[in-house]
Amino acid sequence: MRGAVGGPRVLLRRLREVMAEPVSAQERLNKIVVLIAANMVAEVCSVYVLRVDGTLELYASEGLNPDAVHVTVLRQDEGLVGLVSSEAKSLNLSDAQHHPAFSFRPETGEEIYHSFLGVPVLRAGNTLGVLVVQNRAHRNYSEEEEEALQTTAMVLAETIASGELSALAKPGLEPAAHRPLQLTGLSISDGIGLGHAVLHEPRVVVTTLIADDPKKELQRLDAALNTLRADLDLLLERRDVADAGEHREVLEAYRMFAHDRGWMHKMHEAVATGLTAEAAVERVQSDNRARMMRQTDPYLRERLHDLDDLANRLMRQLVGRDHAPPREELPDNAILVARAMGPAALLDYDRKKLRALVLEEGGPTSHVSIVARALGIAAVGQIANATGIIDPGDAIIVDGTMGHVHVRPTADVEKAYADRVRLRARRQAQYAELRDKPSVTKDGEKISLLLNAGLLVDLPHIDETGAAGIGLFRTELQFMVAASLPRAAEQLGLYRQVLDAADDRPVTFRTLDIGGDKVLPYMRFEEEENPALGWRAIRLGLDRPGLLRSQIRALLDAAAERELRIMFPMVTTVDEFDQAKSFVERELTHLRRHGHRLPERVHVGVMVEVPALLFQLDELLARVDFLSIGSNDLAQFIFAADRSNTHLAGRFDPISAPMLRVLKMIVDKAGAVGKPVTLCGELASQPIGALALIAIGYRALSLSASSVGPVKAMVLELDAKKAAAAVAPLLSGTDRKVTVRATLEAFATAEGLQL
Repeated sequence: MRGAVGGPRVLLRRLREVMAEPVSAQERLNKIVVLIAANMVAEVCSVYVLRVDGTLELYASEGLNPDAVHVTVLRQDEGLVGLVSSEAKSLNLSDAQHHPAFSFRPETGEEIYHSFLGVPVLRAGNTLGVLVVQNRAHRNYSEEEEEALQTTAMVLAETIASGELSALAKPGLEPAAHRPLQLTGLSISDGIGLGHAVLHEPRVVVTTLIADDPKKELQRLDAALNTLRADLDLLLERRDVADAGEHREVLEAYRMFAHDRGWMHKMHEAVATGLTAEAAVERVQSDNRARMMRQTDPYLRERLHDLDDLANRLMRQLVGRDHAPPREELPDNAILVARAMGPAALLDYDRKKLRALVLEEGGPTSHVSIVARALGIAAVGQIANATGIIDPGDAIIVDGTMGHVHVRPTADVEKAYADRVRLRARRQAQYAELRDKPSVTKDGEKISLLLNAGLLVDLPHIDETGAAGIGLFRTELQFMVAASLPRAAEQLGLYRQVLDAADDRPVTFRTLDIGGDKVLPYMRFEEEENPALGWRAIRLGLDRPGLLRSQIRALLDAAAERELRIMFPMVTTVDEFDQAKSFVERELTHLRRHGHRLPERVHVGVMVEVPALLFQLDELLARVDFLSIGSNDLAQFIFAADRSNTHLAGRFDPISAPMLRVLKMIVDKAGAVGKPVTLCGELASQPIGALALIAIGYRALSLSASSVGPVKAMVLELDAKKAAAAVAPLLSGTDRKVTVRATLEAFATAEGLQL
């Protein structure tokens, strides 16, 4: 390194000594900038710290006017320091004053310095501040000098993150490293959870940053890399991924990143500056995270995610730690934080200790969100860089109703939410009192409130809520949370338990709705450009008759001497229903022939979720025993809006005239021929959605367990005829001045209904 005194390793050793000295935070910072300036033969070394208000404050400087310390403050869009902070990238200039972003601050006295090297102080991809060196001479700092300053910035990041600098700040202007945050994402499960963060795949906290023996650290790094690559090679040789297909291509790309020379070279360089192997991996990972957070291209973001995951694996390899924390270490009020999770992984955790879930990915229709709702825990998805922003043990509040996550909340925010939790508890107690009351409107209309379910943990909710039965049992969840295909006996056992729990109340079993986005890890699926419109549900079942017939046989066997309701999903033509129903007849014949007890009666129906069925309703109603409406899929197909696309989440309103006209047509046609109709889906789980459905003629709704109380409370206070009269003009097109939603909200206010 040109002009450096002793090089970066000497600097790191001296920094380690300074960090161990029993001095004040300001004295420590002052010594650090003096050391860096001397080592790099720089006339100026300055540390700017990002504050909670988003500005950068000069915390220490060697070379600038000492009176400017704690006085000079820059916005993140101001000056060269602001540019380094906002872009999280180094800036190396030989003539800083002619750069368009240069900001003149007379109190600093820096106008005489021309060369400028600024590096962001990063931790887990988050910018904590900026470290700057300057010289009077016009010069470009070498790559070695820039690398050394980046390494030093990493050590400085730990000082800032420790919180000791907060004592130097005025109230409300503390360093941003541990500032309270309100993050906004997407609500995926209602409720409020207060607790402390547990990372699903916890980051390895590097405690030793500075190496005693760089050669040994390089050997450790290379050994860990070789083990990581060997593990990936073994994974690709496993029988379940050995054949060609999208899954193998993904893993091949992943392995390619593990052999990426650029990634390896950066880590080698970091070790060469004097860092331990773990610290080198973390430094490179933090740089990649910073780039990932500022990357808009989804493909590049995904590739950077791959590198991030590889770095986590490599770090765990270096410290010899398993990927998951021991379950017994879960605190009593755990808030689980993860990039992404499968439903089986969530079920691994102790439900009694779990309060909420925060995900970087995941939407309201993702598989893990279905399980979160079944477990009754609040969950929010689409929280960018959640695993980098949130540290283990951080106090967190998850507002699953609004889609907000409060990290390290202030006392007043915590008190406000504690009050809300108490209010919710009182409301739940009020709803519990309605458990045994008949679900009948004020004008005498009986509304059947059923449950959506799919797991054993759902079954106690039948009695707890006083639900009329299960309107939708998602049989695929048993397959999704299993490590291998559930055997017929396992399916039979589950279906018997469900029917036993329901007692004499009806249960509607939906046959396997897999494929599309519901990929089972032990089954091969070809890549599809539009999986929601692809080979899934009944289409897959008819093409794989063995799978569908074994499930139907298990259902029929489980329902011996009881009534059974079987529903087929994603039916597009009447012919598909005829084929599926013939499987039921065939399995009944098989069971009869082998002396099995048969169900007392079998009702066979269809889930209406494909618009093509709307033009075959007359023929379909002549064949089926009942209809169920899958409002989630039906709405996405009617509006041509992918329900998993967060950009479209609020674009189309299911409580609008086009959607309600379709739903009214279905219920009217079914009613004319005496066939019952139930609506399943998120629309029924919202009081305002249930109000709209009752207004257009629906008398059976299937909803989440947590929604039964609020919806029943609304039903008991509702005059259904008045609601129908309020909505009718909007559906006929005679009144276009206001939306259906606005009309229903105004109606609810006038009638004293709680939505």
